[in-house]
Order: sequence, then structure tokens, then C-alpha cells
Amino acid sequence: MWQYEKKLQYPVKIKNCNPKLAQVIISQYGGPDGELAASLRYLSQRFAMPYPELKGLLTDIGTEELAHLEMIGAIVYQLTRDLSIDEIKKSGFDTYFVDHTTGIYPSSAAGVPFTAAYLQSKGDVITDLHEDLAAEQKARTTYDNILRLCDDPDVRDAIKFLRQREVVHYQRFGEAQQPKWNDYGGAADKTA
Repeated sequence: MWQYEKKLQYPVKIKNCNPKLAQVIISQYGGPDGELAASLRYLSQRFAMPYPELKGLLTDIGTEELAHLEMIGAIVYQLTRDLSIDEIKKSGFDTYFVDHTTGIYPSSAAGVPFTAAYLQSKGDVITDLHEDLAAEQKARTTYDNILRLCDDPDVRDAIKFLRQREVVHYQRFGEAQQPKWNDYGGAADKTA
């Protein structure tokens, strides 16, 4: 079980509302390469992982991704709090607003709702670790794209932190690709 500290992993203190930017960042909440997909992927893969070290790694990173989900939710909320109807209309936030007001809803930047189809869990050590490496790189690229579109220093600060954590997770999954894990062929080998 986890111990939860009632604070964000990294502080999010955004001074200026920007609903247009919120519409982009929401993708890291519920988009295809976002934090919700990452947390569910790793916390699901851990059950079939035959090695305690890798099960622990997936649990640690999956739990941290939940903390990142919380940060993204805080960023989106702070970017949209106290909006006037005029600001909502002018920014193009009206399509989101009509369905969710300023509630945080898991969707992509294109407005596609979260789906479990965004994640994969095969139960094979090598396959799942490669999936995880690719997922971390896709999340890093999404953060890079957000940084290209963002000039608010408060938002950039938190996004840079999250981007760096994707790099660290990629490194940890890379370190997990040791030759000893290659001896395990997966579920198919157990039944043959």
C-alpha cells in the first residue's frame, strides 16, 4: 500500500489563466501518452511480472505517474479557474466548457475521451518493458510539444519537471533490460 502526502510532488503555482493552454495540457491528463494511461499501464503490468525487482519498479513508477496525473490536473485547473464567459468564448474553451464546465476530465487535446485502448499489458517481460520504454519517450515528446507552445514561466517550470521525470523513467526501464530477464519467455513458454 502507499503512503500519501497531501501535497503535490512538485509545486504548481500558476498566476495567469490561459484556457487555450489548458486545452493542450489536458492531453497529459487523459490523452494517449498521458499520465493516466502510464499509471494504469504500469500498475496493470506489475501483476504478471515474474521478477520482484521489476514488479517493484512498475509499482514505483506507476504510483509516481499518479502523482503526475495530480499535477496535470492542478495545472489545468489553475489555468481555467475564475474564467469569465467572455474569456471562455474568446479562447475557444467553450466546446470543453459546455460538457465539463471547468471540471478536469480525462481527454486528449483533440477532445477524445480517455480509453483503455491507450495502454497495453501483455504479461511478457520483454514485450512490456519495450512498451514502457516507448511510452516514456512518447510522453517526453508530448511534454516537448507543450513546451514549444507555452511561454508562461509558471507552467513551463512544472512541465519541465514532468518532462525530466519521463527521462528518468525511461532510464530506469532501460536499466531493467538486463540479460537475466531475457531467460523468461513469457506465458506461452510456461504452457508449452
